[in-house]
Amino acid sequence: MAEKLSSVAKAFTPSPIQELSHLAQRFNAINLAEGFPDFPAPSNIKNAAVSAINSDFNQYRHVQGICDHLAIMAKKMHGLDVNPLTDIAICCGQSEAKCLQVFVALDPPHWTLDPKKLLHSITERTKAIVLNSPQNPTGKVFSKDELETIAEVCRTKDCLAITDEVYEHITFDNQKHISLASFTGMQERTIITSSLSKTFSVTGWRVGWAIAPAFIASAIRNIHVKITDSAPAPFQEAALTALQSPPEYYESLRRDYESKRDYIVELLAGMGFKIQFKPQGSFFLFAEIPESCPLSDVEYVEELIKQGGVVAVPGCGFFHTNLSLTKFPSEDCSYQKRYLRFAFCKSNATLAAAAQKLGELSEATGCLKFGSLDTKDA
Repeated sequence: MAEKLSSVAKAFTPSPIQELSHLAQRFNAINLAEGFPDFPAPSNIKNAAVSAINSDFNQYRHVQGICDHLAIMAKKMHGLDVNPLTDIAICCGQSEAKCLQVFVALDPPHWTLDPKKLLHSITERTKAIVLNSPQNPTGKVFSKDELETIAEVCRTKDCLAITDEVYEHITFDNQKHISLASFTGMQERTIITSSLSKTFSVTGWRVGWAIAPAFIASAIRNIHVKITDSAPAPFQEAALTALQSPPEYYESLRRDYESKRDYIVELLAGMGFKIQFKPQGSFFLFAEIPESCPLSDVEYVEELIKQGGVVAVPGCGFFHTNLSLTKFPSEDCSYQKRYLRFAFCKSNATLAAAAQKLGELSEATGCLKFGSLDTKDA
């Protein structure tokens, strides 16, 4: 029956990350790879969802109150005047609200934006620029100057901007997230996407949104209705409780994640990882493999699982070498196989357990053994 599959379906094969995930399960490795919290969501939000289910909010539904609160937050945080009736679309998670195109490489070790690379990537076919800030995987918060550069390109080249701002409330060291839509002439050409997932530790609820000019928001809503019809009704009701959280909640969230960030930075630096850029936001650390290690990122993660009982994500999946070499053929891209992404959106107990395993590994060997291990009995 395999011949019944289309050529497109056959082209989708397991990624190295999927294969490493299976290996991690075999070794019962601690998961510092996937970006979801392993600690409980806030009780009041969970209780609101349970109450909504018990109150029979279980059918197709659009909760206008979510849009009302998002409009209030957009005004308070970024000075944007958003019409909650026309400029917001509630979606099944943030992924439904955005798409991706051509990639522009950021320059290590601080992941800065080179305006020349951005301009070289713009063609007559370019309709939109996609921006993720605070960023996964690097933890970078784009500076005001970098954002102004992007805004200027959008204005002069008549491009839309699609922004992923899901980590907007998770920033560190007094860094402030700035929405691209807040720059002159950008609100009318920007589609902001976000969700409940990261801020309220409910990645499985699949409630996201897009804030956009009315004609774009209308198109997103129409597509949403045709594909999925409605985001989960009881979770939309619970979203109202979440979005009314007091400022103290967001400050506590920021402090907790900053503490976790500092913990994992110290842990990995002690193992010899090069950390030249400390995450400014999100809940990921993009760390460079120790200089003395000859392994690639995929090989390192495989051995980290086997020997250390901890799993991370190889960084190569976040780079796009071919594009970079085509646009800038003299650029050295060897660094693209030298990074691992660690997620620190985990409980303190999980992080402590990972630290113990990695500490035992370092004490026993000083570093990873670079040969392969016999895993027959694992």
